[in-house]
Amino acid sequence: MKIGMIKKIFTISVISIMSLSLVACGGSEAKTEGIEQTSTKVEVNKDVQRIKDKGKLVVGLSADYAPYEFHKIIDGKDEIVGFDVEIAKEIAKDLGVQLEIKDMDFNTLVGSLPAGKIDLIISGMSPTPERAEAVDFSDIYYTATHGILVKAENKDKYKTLDDFAGKKIGAQMGSIQADLAKNEIKNVDLKLLSDVNNLIMELKSGKIDGLAVELPVAEMAMKGNTDLILSTPQLEDNEGGSAVAIKKGSKGLVKQVNETIKRLQDSGKIDEFVVKAQQLAHEQ
Repeated sequence: MKIGMIKKIFTISVISIMSLSLVACGGSEAKTEGIEQTSTKVEVNKDVQRIKDKGKLVVGLSADYAPYEFHKIIDGKDEIVGFDVEIAKEIAKDLGVQLEIKDMDFNTLVGSLPAGKIDLIISGMSPTPERAEAVDFSDIYYTATHGILVKAENKDKYKTLDDFAGKKIGAQMGSIQADLAKNEIKNVDLKLLSDVNNLIMELKSGKIDGLAVELPVAEMAMKGNTDLILSTPQLEDNEGGSAVAIKKGSKGLVKQVNETIKRLQDSGKIDEFVVKAQQLAHEQ
């Protein structure tokens, strides 16, 4: 009888111990899962927090691309203005930090993000697959079409893209227009420079036959240079417009930037920025 009772007591004890162990394991798993979730959240937001901790957002751009970004003397001071700059100001405001602009050669921008020299690129940049290998991109904030500027006296010479075959075409180094011209114009002779203003001078002097640019940039160039005109054919861009470039893996910062872009698009602010930038670029 005692032996039977002892067996029962032993069995109940073992079951109780196993039950407690399972509860303990379950609690441990839940706790571990919570740590992992918290860790992931910290990981996602670390770039946003880093920017907030240093108190400034560093944006890289190439300030030779009116009306996106360009130099303008305002009250006797050289300032970088344009609708990309206004978008950058809004992103910085939503982050609660100051904005610092770094004017750089366009073809050096993408490499500057992983190097930590800048936090964002806002420079009329198209999110091409090649660039997307090195950086992440926000949603599209502006879509423009692309054309070819020519000297007004030569407008009738260029009715189709075939008319530019074998011609010397200028484009900004590292730009989507350079790729479009190379892909869509037969036997094109590309002249690449980092500064669009220098390319406009090359066109005016006859050193190049055409200049591949976005239409807003072409419109600004024509207002200041009555001897230039936009040719009839346009370059087809399947990349979908301009986006903000962000360091690879910065999910929290991508989310923050997209929220600002949506707010600006929904309120019509981006269209306002574009119009104001065009007017500012045309003022003497």
